[in-house]
Amino acid sequence: MKNKLTYIIDDDKLTVKLMSILISKNKFCEEIQSFNNAQSAIAKLKENWNDNENLPDAILLDLNMPVMDGWQFLDEFILLPIKKEISIFIMTSSIDPADIEMAKKYDVIKDYIMKPITAQKLNELCALIAKIN
Repeated sequence: MKNKLTYIIDDDKLTVKLMSILISKNKFCEEIQSFNNAQSAIAKLKENWNDNENLPDAILLDLNMPVMDGWQFLDEFILLPIKKEISIFIMTSSIDPADIEMAKKYDVIKDYIMKPITAQKLNELCALIAKIN
């Protein structure tokens, strides 16, 4: 099953561009919305929390960002009254074992993926999301 909408939350413009190209090329989803900080993404989710059509099917989340990092985003996200199942994937360059362990504490995180993202990793994400939906 193809995802309709995917959020990319990452402050690195080059990473967002490369991920967007790879996602489009592999037909991972119909639409991509990117956010260069997690606070903007939370604001958009709060705006659309009760409108499933305008909520993402998947979120690709970086951990290390200014303004609001990935962990702060997750803490706010889990407080939202969203009923739709949204698959969150950590996409990070962090190989810190503490980050990997911390990710396991969040039920909403479906996978922890090391950058750079590849077509194979994207196909694995598609399969995971198809099982959920």
